Amino acid sequence: MAPALVKQGHSVRAMTMQKTDATQWQGVQLVHYTAKRGTTPNVHPWVSDFETKTIRAEACFKAALQMKQQGYMPDVIVAHHGWGESLFLKEVWPEAKLGIYCEFFYHPHGADVGFDPEFPATDEGEVCRLRLKNLNNLLHFEVADAGISPTHWQASTFPEPFKNKISVVHDGIDTQAVAPNPAVSLTLKMAAGKDLVLTRQDEVITFVNRNLEPYRGYHTFMRALPQLLKERPNARVLLVGADDVSYGARPDAAKYGDAKWKDIFANEVRGQISDADWQRVHFLGHVPYQYFIPLLQLSTVHVYLTYPFVLSWSLLEAMSAGCAIVASDTQPLREAIVHNETGKLVDFFDASALANSVCELLSNAEERKRLGVNARAFAQANYDLQSVCLPKQLAWVEQLKTT
Repeated sequence: MAPALVKQGHSVRAMTMQKTDATQWQGVQLVHYTAKRGTTPNVHPWVSDFETKTIRAEACFKAALQMKQQGYMPDVIVAHHGWGESLFLKEVWPEAKLGIYCEFFYHPHGADVGFDPEFPATDEGEVCRLRLKNLNNLLHFEVADAGISPTHWQASTFPEPFKNKISVVHDGIDTQAVAPNPAVSLTLKMAAGKDLVLTRQDEVITFVNRNLEPYRGYHTFMRALPQLLKERPNARVLLVGADDVSYGARPDAAKYGDAKWKDIFANEVRGQISDADWQRVHFLGHVPYQYFIPLLQLSTVHVYLTYPFVLSWSLLEAMSAGCAIVASDTQPLREAIVHNETGKLVDFFDASALANSVCELLSNAEERKRLGVNARAFAQANYDLQSVCLPKQLAWVEQLKTT
């Protein structure tokens, strides 16, 4: 959005904590700043999150003061407020309009928290910590003039009256770059220096997380593996994701020691899978984007599972790539995956139903093609960056300016 605003003739600056020597990017002037302190050791755990956000907000506030002293006076500020940086910007520029990216409002019930009975909260104070985690959201509601959210469900998690100020516009997918490619091939480096070249002629099941963790259904997918590998003796399973956590809690040390989620659930099912079949399971870790898109293009069936939480870009990119998708019947997925139209929906917790649905699709090329074509058409019509999302984002900024 920022380079597009530059092309429209606007002066755009981006404030960033990312370390860079660059002073400009696609016409956008970059303003780098750093936090001057770290979090307090042994601070009360219920307020540690807010302290972190306050430290980042202070750093951004002081950088903004310097910009103001140099004569810079913005008309509009657009911020992802989730880490707190924008909390005090209206103290510097009270006349500027502030629009915030409303990704998620935390709830003790009815969303991600308490969704998975396998991992109940062990601390009765968790609901208290969660309530305080929304402090940053609530304080922003007092100063923000409007919000923008990528999905209707994510917007719906926010309370009134601010919810009425939120426009729903997705970040956007480059559906021209992320498109089907029948000629795609991908080379995997195997043990003993051997290479495995995969093409669309191979049977490939893909599963993508930033980190392999229960929040994104890794445990359910792994529990489906023994059946998948047994019923599909030629299938290759490609898992993308690191072994840390992005959203949920780390494994309970009292129960699992220092084991990672990746190994916990791999070890759980390993005894049900022969050595030969296990050789068809490939943990790829983090994959650079130039290899990630071919991986989606290569996929015979793509699996995406999530708690009721923020929607991953990877799901929409898989749709744009024309993947045949099996996904969990959870929010906000139902906005993108219409059962039997743009993909298949299964119960998040039912590993057997997941395996059955994947196997049925692997056996039905015509159905895979139909779902893939529908998924891509839906992505183009609703999430294309250039024709749908970016124009709406630019209109939102213009409207924010005159609010």
